[in-house]
Amino acid sequence: MADHLNGHIDGEFDKSIKLLHAMSMDTVLRESIPRAVALSVEALKGGNKLMFAGNGGSAADAQHWAGELVSRFYFDRPGLPAIALTTDTSILTAIGNDYGYDYVFARQVEALGRKGDVFFAISTSGNSKNILRAIEAARTIGIKVIGFTGQGGGKMAELCDLCFRMPSSETPKIQEGHEFIGHLLCGLIEHEIFGHGAH
Repeated sequence: MADHLNGHIDGEFDKSIKLLHAMSMDTVLRESIPRAVALSVEALKGGNKLMFAGNGGSAADAQHWAGELVSRFYFDRPGLPAIALTTDTSILTAIGNDYGYDYVFARQVEALGRKGDVFFAISTSGNSKNILRAIEAARTIGIKVIGFTGQGGGKMAELCDLCFRMPSSETPKIQEGHEFIGHLLCGLIEHEIFGHGAH
């Protein structure tokens, strides 16, 4: 039993190490990081906000990253305007009931989004219908879209202004990659706006 578990544990460590190495060697992914920071900083300095959405584990990422920006990441500073579209159960259930689950994020983008905002669209498959509709709504308004997905990219890859495609087709590993990039962006955005305390 112990040998079986240890073998599995070793395999998971190895996959995660290989994932981070592949990410570090991915030129397109790396070049997208400063571009995503620039888009976000431009929006925030212009009085706009960042919006985040995803399903399941990606919903948790949306809430996590919005929380890091509104509260703090590395150091104390004024809060940054960021909102997860995954948290208001009355809004989510009203839209789901009245329009269908495919519209739970698009309707919020239409209601809350303004030109100059940035929308972070998170979908490991790149094909989540409610994320695709939210991207369409964002583009109609003039909101920049930063996507997070897997190796294949799915339908959303061509719809985003920037798209972080993790070099994996395995959902848990895609999510691990998303978390790494999300944390990296939070720290860099915080540093670029407030200019101190970044590690």
